[in-house]
Amino acid sequence: MPLGVWYTTYQARHRGSNSLDMQDSSDAPARSISAQLRPVSANFSLKEHIYGVLRSAIMDMDIYGDDVDLRLDERKLAEQLGISRTPIREALAKLEQEGFVVIQPRKGVYVKPKTLEEILEMVVVWAALESMAARLVTQVATDEQISSLRAIGVKHSSHSGRADIAEYSEANIKFHQRILEMSRCALLKDTADGLLQHMYAVRRRAMREGDRVNRSVVDHMAIIEAIENREGELAAMLVRDHTMKLHDHIRKTWLEYQALKGSSSA
Repeated sequence: MPLGVWYTTYQARHRGSNSLDMQDSSDAPARSISAQLRPVSANFSLKEHIYGVLRSAIMDMDIYGDDVDLRLDERKLAEQLGISRTPIREALAKLEQEGFVVIQPRKGVYVKPKTLEEILEMVVVWAALESMAARLVTQVATDEQISSLRAIGVKHSSHSGRADIAEYSEANIKFHQRILEMSRCALLKDTADGLLQHMYAVRRRAMREGDRVNRSVVDHMAIIEAIENREGELAAMLVRDHTMKLHDHIRKTWLEYQALKGSSSA
């Protein structure tokens, strides 16, 4: 076998189409980075490939879970990937610059979860960006492009109560990314994409809590209708309010969880 080269893909892309049970899904978010690595042979730039592998694996981890292993062992990673430690170190250094990991001298490398304040700020900025994108979409998108948004939105509308959480989470992200794409504002989309890289885990976790799926579907259909009717002000308001519901949900559940942990350890 040639030089061991590995890659990771998001679990949702490989979930069976017949999985509709939210509670018993076998594709729960990963608890460690090792679970996300798979072998493949390809022609590529090793340095950039390893960076992409590790970043994707980190994004697909449940980094806010209670029993998650956040430590990244450089030696074990090199062994798993079948490569030297040099490209691993280079990738980890780049990931640290982007805020995905923290390198602690004489202690090791750890995936870096965001604080509550950081997450809430990112959601606020995302709400502002996508709100403007929705307004632009009503002005510049073609009817055909808007139809593609409806196609994404209606996929789970008839069975939202039975939808596989991970599958819907991916569809939900695609829905919001499509709005950004149709705005035809590259800088706006690139900025939002940069935020999204750090929001995957928390968005996925939030979608599993309460009745978030059903409420999300209802909001999406209202947003689609406003965009189809070319009502820019309404579309912008609906998108902003929809995202700020996520903001409020994250804040509420996070504080409740911290209070619960504090009482149990007292």
